[in-house]
Amino acid sequence: MAGGSLLLLLDDIAAVLDDVALMTKMAAKKTVAVMGDDLAVNAEKVTGVRADRELPVVWAVTKGSLRNKCILVPAALIISFIAPWLIGPALILGGLFLCYEGFEKIAHTAFGDSTKKAAHHQKLVERLADSSLDLVQYEQTKIKGAIRTDFILSAEIIVLTLGVVSGMTFLGQVLVVSIIAFAMTISVYGLVAGIVKLDDAGLYLMEKKGPGAWLKFVRWMGWRFIIFAPWLMKFLAVVGTVAMFMVGGGILVHGFHELQEGVQSLATYIGQIETVGPLLAFLTPTLCSILIGIVAGGLVLAGVTLWRRLRRRED
Repeated sequence: MAGGSLLLLLDDIAAVLDDVALMTKMAAKKTVAVMGDDLAVNAEKVTGVRADRELPVVWAVTKGSLRNKCILVPAALIISFIAPWLIGPALILGGLFLCYEGFEKIAHTAFGDSTKKAAHHQKLVERLADSSLDLVQYEQTKIKGAIRTDFILSAEIIVLTLGVVSGMTFLGQVLVVSIIAFAMTISVYGLVAGIVKLDDAGLYLMEKKGPGAWLKFVRWMGWRFIIFAPWLMKFLAVVGTVAMFMVGGGILVHGFHELQEGVQSLATYIGQIETVGPLLAFLTPTLCSILIGIVAGGLVLAGVTLWRRLRRRED
């Protein structure tokens, strides 16, 4: 009898772990776009410090990110347990924020003052070259800014994960949300560390001395790393922005029944086109999410800009 109870217990544990593994995989797919933006944003945040201090800064931000998760995960789970109806509105607000942030990036790039950007870059170069600068204070400012950004993006990841696992038991939700939250931190900042040191790795390879085809290839590869590093940063920034619209717009589509029905009807109609119809129908939801995200981001940015101007007039 005891042996049978033990087997039943082990079977229940195996079933729970199987559900957790399945839902973790689904949640990872749902949050990978936000992870891409998190990676791009934080790689940009920790740049601008001296080369020998890049990894310590990344480690400090990583510890701050883990502290963020220790605050956000319990808070989100408590809200999910006490008031699960808040998850839907929280998802929509998070989606709108992602769209707003993405559109603000585009607006800043397209309409920002190039003179101010150049002056800011020059000031940064002079600051790093100045040996009298209090580097500790400067690094702390960078670290605090990166941790604040991580807090917002971590909240997005956790809320998205809660939306995926809302039908699970509370124990299942705890396991999946915790796994996603801490796995994302390790993944993102491990990749950030690799990205910020890519140019240093290239420089190390270029300094290899000696004859022979192999060492020549190593030096060539090092030079390619140095050339590739800034392009990788730009690519991640673009991908991160598109991902914000895709995720944010997708949340809005799923959050509003009329939008979801409209997108599905459009995909069905386009799917009737000969030859390319199935492919276009497959791409339609994603493209619609991006388009809706851009429109929503523009509207939110317009509202925020108007509110700020009214506040200035009142002051």
